Amino acid sequence: MLESLKQKRGARKLEHPLVIAILVMIAVIAGVIMAKGGVKTAVMLVAMLPVLFFLNRVFNNPPIGIYTLLIFAFLAIGLTRYIQGVPLGLSIDGFMVVTILGFFFKYFHVRIDFQQINRDIVYLLFFWFLYILMQLGNPQALSRTAWFYAMRGVALYSMLLIPIALFTFNRIRYMMGFLYLWGVFTILATLVGLKQEYIGLDSAEQYWLDTVGAVTHIILGKLRIFSFFSDAGQFGAAQAAAGVVGLLVASTIKGMRNRIFFLTMGFLGLWGMFLSGTRGAMIVPMIGGVVYIILRKNLRVIIIGGLMMTAVYLFFAYTYIGDSNYQIARMRTAFRPTEDASYQVRLENRAILKEYLSDKPFGGGVGSAGNWGQRFSPQGYLAQIATDSWYVQIWAETGIVGLFIHVFILSYIMIKGFYLILFKVRNPELAGILGAVHAGFAGIVGASYGNGVLGQIPTGPLIYLSWAFVFMSQQFDREWDYLKSKGITPTSVFTKT
Repeated sequence: MLESLKQKRGARKLEHPLVIAILVMIAVIAGVIMAKGGVKTAVMLVAMLPVLFFLNRVFNNPPIGIYTLLIFAFLAIGLTRYIQGVPLGLSIDGFMVVTILGFFFKYFHVRIDFQQINRDIVYLLFFWFLYILMQLGNPQALSRTAWFYAMRGVALYSMLLIPIALFTFNRIRYMMGFLYLWGVFTILATLVGLKQEYIGLDSAEQYWLDTVGAVTHIILGKLRIFSFFSDAGQFGAAQAAAGVVGLLVASTIKGMRNRIFFLTMGFLGLWGMFLSGTRGAMIVPMIGGVVYIILRKNLRVIIIGGLMMTAVYLFFAYTYIGDSNYQIARMRTAFRPTEDASYQVRLENRAILKEYLSDKPFGGGVGSAGNWGQRFSPQGYLAQIATDSWYVQIWAETGIVGLFIHVFILSYIMIKGFYLILFKVRNPELAGILGAVHAGFAGIVGASYGNGVLGQIPTGPLIYLSWAFVFMSQQFDREWDYLKSKGITPTSVFTKT
């Protein structure tokens, strides 16, 4: 009977007696449950249908889980302004678990090629996670709950997402889908930001500003735009990285539609950066541009790009042109730190931390500083001092030992990425696309010196997937050649290989 069921396809399976019997049984059980449970139970059962459908799709096509994860990475924090009391941030963890289960359910009957994750980046990130795991025993830590929440952005997401991507996101079409999804939300985020700037805030945004955000988002009577991100700092850095990636991809990718889309992504991304008023985000296009110029290996591009970067620096650092515009005036202060009072306060805080951590090589415990420290252990010493920088937070929570490990891993990924793109990728168009995402990563590394952006969503997952694509560059290079030999456009999102 089972063999005859396997032989049927599509809707014809519904004609099989076994399937009919199962459906009747399910209908009877559901009817009994709804009759006894009432309207609420009936609503819950109906609501389960799209959930079951989604699980079915992920178990049949695991990359759907990663795309969904990215969508929620963009929207989850913003939605908490409208749906209060629901930990939507944990949805990222849920989609990771579902995607992992989907992968194993799909391939459990065949031999899984674990060589795909037998890579240096996987071992490094696993080692970093083990170090963070050992922080549970840090005698300085005041809250294990804070460790659970904080370690996700610090180590768990990167440690899980990289292997998932290596297993399931290992085709060029997924990289292009990733870039298009990033572009769509970049465009949408800036449009929402423009709405906030020129039309005004809705009731939920205004409530958040009145209760939480006004201290950091109203500067001299001017609103710092945050769109649907957690705050203006994250919005600015994320849009800056998207602007860099969009413009650089547009400069190398073929096809008019591709170029128009990524140019739109790039320009609106940089516009969003200026809207945010986040000064530290300015470093993203500066560093990203330098990295990309080097990766292109073209003397003419290096000279022109170098002159343009110099002109931008001179404009902000040594002129007062455009100071009547709030965004330009605020961004200009990033190039004149000695005139910036907030920068001096940061230096003072770092001096205080240096003294406090002098006899604590393993730090004060993961989750003891920043927002998690203020939430779960507000009485703690580190919770009283603003860390601001991602690296200062890592230093405060994991000590000089943790900071060294973390910076070493980031540096290794950066240098290995340079090596792969410069010397191992033969196709110039693919090298340009990978160079763009690597430049975006480099920019975020720079921006993380002034803001804690690297471990937050959506920036964290976007950067981690960028790592995976760069480390699969040789695999993509071979696939690119194969697709071209078959007359297929590699950069099409709808390519099937």
